[in-house]
Amino acid sequence: MKKAILILTFLFTAAMVLAGCGSGGSSTTTAGKEKIVIGYFPNINHVPAMVAKDKGFFEQQLGDGTTIEYKTFAEGGSFMTALKTGEIDAGLVGPGPAMNNFSTGADVKIIAGASTGGTVVLARKGVEINSVEDFAGKTFITPGVGCTHDVQYETYLEEQGITSQRIGGTMKHLTGQPAQYAAMLKSGKVDIAVAPEPWAAVIEKETGAEVVIGWDEVSFGETLPASVMVTSGKMIEENPETVQKIINAHKEAVKFINDNPAEAQEITIKDIKETTGQELEKDVVELAWERIGFTHEVDSQAIQDFSDSSYALKFLKDKPDFKTLIDRSFLN
Repeated sequence: MKKAILILTFLFTAAMVLAGCGSGGSSTTTAGKEKIVIGYFPNINHVPAMVAKDKGFFEQQLGDGTTIEYKTFAEGGSFMTALKTGEIDAGLVGPGPAMNNFSTGADVKIIAGASTGGTVVLARKGVEINSVEDFAGKTFITPGVGCTHDVQYETYLEEQGITSQRIGGTMKHLTGQPAQYAAMLKSGKVDIAVAPEPWAAVIEKETGAEVVIGWDEVSFGETLPASVMVTSGKMIEENPETVQKIINAHKEAVKFINDNPAEAQEITIKDIKETTGQELEKDVVELAWERIGFTHEVDSQAIQDFSDSSYALKFLKDKPDFKTLIDRSFLN
């Protein structure tokens, strides 16, 4: 138990360190860029980037004259900062950071989907959750206030009339790194953990926590992208052919994952080990894999519905309109 939790704690910490490493600037801003930097997170929702990296899909699409570099990130804020400052040209991130930055005027475009699912709600061992009403008065934890997982969980319960103390309800909300969840569940500090994969699989396996809302039951679980491919509007305007090739490579990676799941899992374990120095157990990856889907398609309506829910739950001050956030032209 301790080994798995320590490994995932290290993964998160190492990714934070890696987020600040690498070359200072990215590629030039003219057509025919000599270097392209792709960003992604070392977690299971970002497998398409790992597969494309391992199989050389970006290199094949962009040609021998282009150098491909990769940067890894631990959370969406640092990723979006890197995109805005030009440290990366494109990459995978959760839809929440992309939407939040777009709503504040950032130059970001969603150009493809990458994965769906992966959000699981677990109750600590000994806490009985027999109906939705049993969530009232409980203490729950998510990675952040208003993050993708938080909105999914609170939307699910709000439809049943249960809300957090933040907006006058009874549920107490805590935030923290997913690596902390197991210890907080065991100590009784939290009753409910809203966890992304592979953290959910580890918590379930190592603490005896019970899945009370599955990835396909939580709000937007099957439709909302868990990760999306993004770039900047500037990149699209100045280098549309490069963006098209990035999407072509990304689509190849998604197809490979769906055609070769066992090999894709091996690539995932290897990439995370190379990135962080630690190795996820195969059975953890296999369990997490069952709760995630991989697709290059992106559900525009799901993203708008998700943002409307964020507004209704008072995570956003203004009602957003994401009609121009998504550019599907490269998928077609």
